[in-house]
Amino acid sequence: MNHRLSDITRTIYNAASALLAFAALSGCAAVGNPDGGPFDETPPRITGSHPANGATGVKTKKVTIDFNEFIKLENASEKVVVSPPQLEQPEIKVTGKKIHVELFDSLKPNTTYSIDFADGIIDNNEGNPLGDFCFRFSTGDAIDTMEVSGYVLNAQDLEPIKGITVGLHSDLSDSAFMTKPFERVSRTDANGHFTIRGIAPGRYRVYAVTDMDQSFSYSQRSEKIAWMDSVIVPTSELRYRVDTLFTDEGKVDTTITVPFTQFLPNDITLLAFTPSPIQQYMTGYERKNHEKFTLRFALPLDSMPEIKGLNFDESDAYIVQHTERYDTLLFWMKDTTVYYQDTLSLSVTYLATDSTYNLSPRTDTLNLVTNKSRKQILKEQARKAEEEQKELEKQLRRLERQGDSIGIEKLLKPKIKFLNCKMTAGSTLSLYQDVTLSFPEPVTFLSDTAFHLYHKVDTIWETVPFEIEQDPLDILTYYIYGEWKPEETFKMVLDSASVQGLYGLYNDLEESTLKFNALNKYSTLTVNVANPKPGYTVRLHNNGKTVRTEKLENGSVDFFLLTPSTYYISMFDDANGNGKWDTGEYEEKRHAESVWYINRSFTLKQDWTHETDMWYVDETPLTLQKPEQLSKNKTQKKEKDIHKKNVDRLAKKAQQVEDEKKKKERKRQERRDRREKNKEKYRQIRANAKARKEASKTDVVSPDSEEVTSPQE
Repeated sequence: MNHRLSDITRTIYNAASALLAFAALSGCAAVGNPDGGPFDETPPRITGSHPANGATGVKTKKVTIDFNEFIKLENASEKVVVSPPQLEQPEIKVTGKKIHVELFDSLKPNTTYSIDFADGIIDNNEGNPLGDFCFRFSTGDAIDTMEVSGYVLNAQDLEPIKGITVGLHSDLSDSAFMTKPFERVSRTDANGHFTIRGIAPGRYRVYAVTDMDQSFSYSQRSEKIAWMDSVIVPTSELRYRVDTLFTDEGKVDTTITVPFTQFLPNDITLLAFTPSPIQQYMTGYERKNHEKFTLRFALPLDSMPEIKGLNFDESDAYIVQHTERYDTLLFWMKDTTVYYQDTLSLSVTYLATDSTYNLSPRTDTLNLVTNKSRKQILKEQARKAEEEQKELEKQLRRLERQGDSIGIEKLLKPKIKFLNCKMTAGSTLSLYQDVTLSFPEPVTFLSDTAFHLYHKVDTIWETVPFEIEQDPLDILTYYIYGEWKPEETFKMVLDSASVQGLYGLYNDLEESTLKFNALNKYSTLTVNVANPKPGYTVRLHNNGKTVRTEKLENGSVDFFLLTPSTYYISMFDDANGNGKWDTGEYEEKRHAESVWYINRSFTLKQDWTHETDMWYVDETPLTLQKPEQLSKNKTQKKEKDIHKKNVDRLAKKAQQVEDEKKKKERKRQERRDRREKNKEKYRQIRANAKARKEASKTDVVSPDSEEVTSPQE
């Protein structure tokens, strides 16, 4: 029996020891999960190529480049540029650790070929880019090594243009841009930056074109273009830069001075624009619903087109609404018997550009079909009326059960459809704000005596004079002109049935209250410009919109009654004085009108008058002028900083070790607290037992006295 107890005790002891050992090992291994080691920071390395990079006398049109690891080629169609430009697109593919390039155009004699990969080559794991890599070879005896670089911006708003083709011509005649392909080319990146490589010494003109037809020339007026008036001469010079080396923790280790070759010019700035179309023709037409149809033209119309109905009488059949440029016409059909037709057939005679580039009469025959037929519309209306009737009966039954006679009377009251009317209203209006009255369709009757304007004096509404004027461009909108006053309240009232719409509806009684802000609720901004020109026009931007435009006078312009907010400032040179920015024309060697920005914001507060410093428009390069907050180019891909990832990894591991130390210390403290608590409990038990023992000396001794044993720690 004793042997058996001994075996059981030994088994329990061994199991407990094993559990303790496992717990100890688990505690030691819980410091942190392995993170797979440091990230690879090394970009792919070229181990060889055929032909060799920089080879001369090359006859083959196939290029193979070998790397020391598996690689990928990102956005080859965007980033890889072959120069001289290839009329037949080369084949570029990646297989494992190799890049294969095959040219299909015939090789030109004594010419340097460059295959510019930019930063498109990355390793397969961490995406480390090889960098600004360009492969070169020559069919002659020497390699041309000159480079030029710069930026292409949108002329209208200085926005960087991505993917536009930039090229050089050694033929300095103006016609070369339109008749010959570029001799050397590049393509802009997301920042609008370009670098043209492999240039031979000489004199060149620089151009940019969106090149829709891949002709490497300006061949379509719909293409965006840019050019430099001056001739460039590529040069190079030896310069020095200071490079900084960092430790693994991201701290500065040392700095070294490194010589490098600087190619010039490296600050070319091209301002691209799309020329205005010069050919007049009808660009489109549509009829989304029965009541109206739209005609669109490439250029503003000199005269109203002649409309002839082929299946309806066109005389007095419509009301015409046009846009500001007079290139879009909207026809509101009057007669229901006409516009209920699903198809309107008509002929449009207008002045269009003929083959001799002169304007001559042209007639287009159109069949305008609605998106939904009249039968479909009536069917949908019947279904909707049926659903409304069912809902009405359901609500009537509910009200009858409730005995709500007033609710029943209200529900059965005939519903009158009114002409919608929208009037300006609000309690914080700006004195600069337009007060308008607008309708969803043309108005055939508007009574002057039915519109009233009142001014609140103390508690009395007094009638005040006003003027009402239809917008000459938007025939659906009317402007209300009154003597508006700050901190004063006005009321506009439009009597019922005083306005009739084109399709027979009348308006309901309409009222709106207007209260204008106090003058101390506004701000004033004065813009000062150095060396002004007569056409300089300043624009204010707020929340991505142009909110004010004023022409410069005597070198400054004041913007009054501005709502307190953050504003940005731009300016353009209105050279022709038409009050708007105009594009350029290559045939006339006329660039688009110049645009500038102040690269900062202006935060205006209530009752402030702010004046800018003197603005020298050429002091800051155009590439740095536009504020980042206004830029549309916010989706640029950031380069992967693998070194930073490794620094973060080390910091994370150090934090894990520190957290584990704190965790162990917390557990040790918890164990100490538990021991102290047990000791206190044991002392209390002993004290209670001692008290009972003392009390039992005066009473009869109990046979069930409790024996307390000391717990083992």
